[in-house]
Amino acid sequence: MAANYFDGWIAERYSTLWAHLFEPHVVEPAVELLSELAGTGPALELGIGTGRLALTLTQRGIPVHGIELSPAMVQQLRRQPGSDRIDVTIGDFATTRVAGTFTLAYLVRNTIMNLTTQDAQVECFRNVALHLGPDGFFAIEVVIPPWQRLPAGERVIPFDVSAEHLGFDEIDVATQRSVSHHYWFLEGETKRFSAPFRFVWPSELDLMARLAGMRLHERWGGWNREPFTSDCGSHISVWQKLA
Repeated sequence: MAANYFDGWIAERYSTLWAHLFEPHVVEPAVELLSELAGTGPALELGIGTGRLALTLTQRGIPVHGIELSPAMVQQLRRQPGSDRIDVTIGDFATTRVAGTFTLAYLVRNTIMNLTTQDAQVECFRNVALHLGPDGFFAIEVVIPPWQRLPAGERVIPFDVSAEHLGFDEIDVATQRSVSHHYWFLEGETKRFSAPFRFVWPSELDLMARLAGMRLHERWGGWNREPFTSDCGSHISVWQKLA
């Protein structure tokens, strides 16, 4: 079972700490693309969290089942109107099985990186393939490893410096592992949060998909289907299960 870093203080304030993720111009393009891939559904969200996208998908008539490791995040989801229409299974999304067959499975906001070994990421693709029906889709949103930003001999990259938040990644290029460190200055106090991740290259994800019986369908630079180029800092990749 993977370690749970998203409970307690983080879960209670998730929509505040990452408020930009809940803005309409971020949510709507993602939901539009996922809706198209899901068709009539159902869809499976791995790491459903507080239901940021799942709630809007269900409003469009697409049934969503979620897998989530953190009961505290699910508790926040259950406080939202319409959450009673979403089934959630508590568990590690790399290995947890749920009943049913899905037209779409998806992982957003770098959640694949919460699996901190290559073996676990490979197992996630295999688990997804077991849940998908013929020609079903698997969509992932994830950053490109930022190695080109590392000066020679350095291991730390800042990703946010503001009055309310300091964030930086401590990277081990040899293992592709990183620890993201956050310092928030909120409510008159400083809160520290650190969690491990594993960076993964697009080509590596494609190989994981092939091992699981899927092939690359599309890859974009963002939810608005921008072209994927060497200048992109992240990507939306979609694989299709082979019939």
